[in-house]
Amino acid sequence: MTKRGIMSLVENPGIFMGAAADYNVAQTAILGIPMDYTVSFRPGTRMGPQGIRNVSTGIEEYSLYQDRDLADYSYFDCGDLSLPFGNVERSLEIIEDASSMLLEDGKFPIFLGGEHLVSFPLIKPFARKYPELRVVHFDAHADLRRDYLGEGNSHSTVMRKVAELLGPKRVYQFGIRSGTKEEFVFAQEFTHLTVEKVLEPLQAALPGLAGVPIYVTLDIDVVDPAFAPGTGTQEPGGCTSREIISAIQALSVLNVVGFDLVEVSPATDSSERTALLAAKITREAILGFTGKNMPVIF
Repeated sequence: MTKRGIMSLVENPGIFMGAAADYNVAQTAILGIPMDYTVSFRPGTRMGPQGIRNVSTGIEEYSLYQDRDLADYSYFDCGDLSLPFGNVERSLEIIEDASSMLLEDGKFPIFLGGEHLVSFPLIKPFARKYPELRVVHFDAHADLRRDYLGEGNSHSTVMRKVAELLGPKRVYQFGIRSGTKEEFVFAQEFTHLTVEKVLEPLQAALPGLAGVPIYVTLDIDVVDPAFAPGTGTQEPGGCTSREIISAIQALSVLNVVGFDLVEVSPATDSSERTALLAAKITREAILGFTGKNMPVIF
């Protein structure tokens, strides 16, 4: 594959925090997934990728936490996928194709959503490539429903679909503080679910995740709405922005093979602080997941 392959699926090129590397030589590729067709409360997350890009110029390229600088990394912003508005099935097919292309091209992918359902087609090619894949999931919501109002494809069902794809106990969930009773019963058998807490249980889980490929999916509503109000389904009682940044940095010791950040909704983010947090998390992910064996400063 070449740049032409993935760019044939893209509507408009993007520019995240000065990304200027040539696709063919870039180690990391950023791709926006502007879909929010199945959200259960407030729509608007399809504007999330562009909202994150728009504020990314306000974030320094240097991370004092990791003592690393984006200027020393090669990353390309593909822009946003062109998706047929309202057509869930076809959109999921396109998203899966795009994820496969980036994997085939040997890129470390960073996907910016968009609603959380997009994570399922993004993860499917990783599951095919990495039989031992584990998924680390940060979220306020369990997302383990079988269906939402009779619809199996929903941002409320995404992690159940992932858990069923990977098999029992291959999904690790952190920060969960909302869901139906049935979801928590399902989690007891099929996932590792931690209620409310994020950093401490993640650190305890790290030894058991060593040596296997890890895909990370982060719903921005894992963060308390006091810090991240710009999301469609706000859930009080979440972690701080500092804690989620620390969690991403903690994951840098693992073999992370892919990352998505979803559910940023500019429509409810008048101060843009949610998009700014997402941009900072994305910076930390590029620096932490594509550069190994360097000290992390907390």
